[in-house]
Amino acid sequence: VNVEDLLSRNVVELDTEGIHEFIANKRILVTGAGGSIGSELVRQIIQHQPSDLLLLDIYENGVYDLQMELNRHYKDIDKPIVKRKVLIGSVYNFERMKSVFEEFQPQLVFHAAAYKHVPLMEDSAVEAVRTNIIGTYNVCQLAHEYHVQKMVLVSSDKAVRPTNIMGATKRFAELIMKHFDCQSETKYSAVRFGNVLGSNGSVVPLFKRQIESGGPVTVTDINIIRYFMTIPEAVGLILQSGAYAKGGEIFILDMGEPVRIIDLAEKMIRLAGLRPYKDIDIKITGLRPGEKLFEELLVDKNIDHEKTENKKIFIDKADDNDHVDGEVQRIKEIFESLKNQEIKEMIQGIIPSYSIKK
Repeated sequence: VNVEDLLSRNVVELDTEGIHEFIANKRILVTGAGGSIGSELVRQIIQHQPSDLLLLDIYENGVYDLQMELNRHYKDIDKPIVKRKVLIGSVYNFERMKSVFEEFQPQLVFHAAAYKHVPLMEDSAVEAVRTNIIGTYNVCQLAHEYHVQKMVLVSSDKAVRPTNIMGATKRFAELIMKHFDCQSETKYSAVRFGNVLGSNGSVVPLFKRQIESGGPVTVTDINIIRYFMTIPEAVGLILQSGAYAKGGEIFILDMGEPVRIIDLAEKMIRLAGLRPYKDIDIKITGLRPGEKLFEELLVDKNIDHEKTENKKIFIDKADDNDHVDGEVQRIKEIFESLKNQEIKEMIQGIIPSYSIKK
């Protein structure tokens, strides 16, 4: 299956010259480098000739596979085209992260490390808070202390009026980004996008496995819709937005028309040369915990968003929150001792747009 065939719009074109100028000859840190987005960030960044590239991840297998891939493509390991290093560490470990910043002195930081799987985080809110909030705060603080030129936070459309703890923690991460941008010379920004076709946790690899095993293909609701983009497109947006960033922006993409998940399932079955409901059945399973029927529009047509040089990329101004430092400190002090539901209620007290689904 060619994932581009599953989009209901053309892939967004980006300004590669501007991105190259932004990246070239810089020392760059990518957190969450072994994940779907992080690894593609590394693949695209390395093509623009940074001077040094640091791949950081807590999960060794993903970043090891990426390291081996890069070694195959850039075979002169003793004298690589781009100096690169892989480190294992967690963004929520402040002392570990401080040692990384101290040694590497990054000029650009792309913060992709996060928990993103909605139903899993519903039952493990403590880890969503630990990584997505405390981890983001640590990276933002160190970017300020070590005079990073720009830091780009990878966010999510699920941060918009969230109905799950993952989205709520990503919304808090956006507030942390804005808070530091208001007090630092570092230029902070965030990029919000929808579901990424083919990424870990995406419906595409799930549907593909279900089709290969003879079905059924499982869809949570007949009316569920999502906005989609490809992994290279998502990462290109992150790099383009980083180049545009002047500080404090949340960059959003006009992703065209949403895709009905059941239509996506039927299309994938046909692309596999089979007939929906005859060769492969489709089963409706019901919405999962924290899942919305309709994700919010990334670009609200009723709002006059600030435009960028790219007609498909818009800017949503982030709100500042003067209480971020105190709120994060309070979270650090008590979140380990709270029950799953209590953690959600604590975050709801900070993010009023977060509605907890019982």
